[in-house]
Amino acid sequence: MNKNDARTRALNQFFASDRRDELAKAEIAKQRAAADANTARLRALRLAKEEADRLAKIEFDAANPPRARKAKTRPA
Repeated sequence: MNKNDARTRALNQFFASDRRDELAKAEIAKQRAAADANTARLRALRLAKEEADRLAKIEFDAANPPRARKAKTRPA
């Protein structure tokens, strides 16, 4: 075994490790993008529901105005 063989093996190991690191980083980026997309989808659904609830409350309040309250009399 000469120095060239040892160097070649070392470089191969290094490059294999580097490829694994790149694949892991790509997988993490893919998962992060999927989580971000899901978060954006859920946020849009929440905002749409809040807006629908707000409009329903306005409609309900318009259809059912508050009743006049009787004045309480204090016993003398």
